[in-house]
Amino acid sequence: MAPGLGPTRPLLTLPGPTYHPTMKIDRFKVPAGGKGFSLKDCSTSDTTGVADKTEGKKLLEKSIQKLAEIQDVLYAHDRYGILLIFQAMDAAGKDGTIKHVMSGVNPQGCQVFSFKSPSAEELDHDFMWRSMRCMPERGRIGIFNRSYYEEVLVVRVHPELLDGAKLPPDCLEDIWKNRFEDINNFEQYLARNGIIPIKFFLNVSHKEQLRRFVKRCDDPTKNWKFSSADARERKLWDKYMHAYDDMLRHTSTKHAPWYVIPADNKWYTRVAVSEIIADRLSKLDLHYPKLTHQQQEGLKVTREQLLAEG
Repeated sequence: MAPGLGPTRPLLTLPGPTYHPTMKIDRFKVPAGGKGFSLKDCSTSDTTGVADKTEGKKLLEKSIQKLAEIQDVLYAHDRYGILLIFQAMDAAGKDGTIKHVMSGVNPQGCQVFSFKSPSAEELDHDFMWRSMRCMPERGRIGIFNRSYYEEVLVVRVHPELLDGAKLPPDCLEDIWKNRFEDINNFEQYLARNGIIPIKFFLNVSHKEQLRRFVKRCDDPTKNWKFSSADARERKLWDKYMHAYDDMLRHTSTKHAPWYVIPADNKWYTRVAVSEIIADRLSKLDLHYPKLTHQQQEGLKVTREQLLAEG
């Protein structure tokens, strides 16, 4: 067991920490199978359920504290792993959301992976390979800042990238349909093995993205976040929205649903994400391990020996 991640109280059988979200979080969920779903129906600026930014800050602090408590039990229980997936257009706030929502989590029990353009080694493998290597262990929280979903988003908008994937011609037939199916099967496999996928699409508007891009250009401390490639990709907004729409409809399932989060107001995005994570984790059957009678007797003996030393 990693130092500092063990339970901070006696090892007793306890129910997982309960949590009651302020928001009606199911309204962010894409229905399994995606029937009737369209991104055009999803607000990017909605703040329903939170009065203002001040209340949002208080709610975020509450859920951060609850996540810290749940993580403690998650690690001690050592049966479930949590996989948080974040997808979004550029400047939607993925980095900031991860930073703020996970600020109370013990870093020894949490791993963050960012997936950029695949390397030559990664292209010599199947499209899921590099992600499979980064799956969280039991008791830990894994975070994917972008993920294997890039292979049905960026690659779909830029089909020329398939040339570098070295796929046989027959594998290119119905490739998007087949990749959706492969992803769904993989996530079902994870869930059946106690690795719980929780997936977020941060839904920023075209207008708000422009505002944030301009801010990055004007602020010297944010210049490094912006490149001409970001501006070029922005011109393909409609194609990306089509790709996201199709992806969300085809890969939101009962065991691994997508949550579409309004992202024009960063403070609201963080509250929504934190409440969903806290709610999902609190519903797992988590508890501290219970010692056997023999272990308890041995603990009593050890305790007496320690006291005798004093």
